[in-house]
Amino acid sequence: MSQTIGIVTSGVEVVQITPFGIWIDVSGKEYFLDYEQYPWFRKAAIGDIWNVQLDQHGNLHWPTLDIDLEIDSLIKLERYRWCIDSKKPHCYCFSN
Repeated sequence: MSQTIGIVTSGVEVVQITPFGIWIDVSGKEYFLDYEQYPWFRKAAIGDIWNVQLDQHGNLHWPTLDIDLEIDSLIKLERYRWCIDSKKPHCYCFSN
């Protein structure tokens, strides 16, 4: 039996990609990732955006984009402003 360690393949899915952002469903709760707040997704390939995973700690992971976000960063954006304002092409938004 083959198993990927640390990645839960259920519990997260991209619901819709719009010109303004991305709708994702995480365990039955929907979140909107606005391109103004999450600029790394604006020019990403659609296939890369669809390729989202939930890791063993419940964090969102886009492996081909090298982006990792805590679910909390979608709820309490102000706590993660340092990361969101980053001009870096890859971002890991985790609380300090």
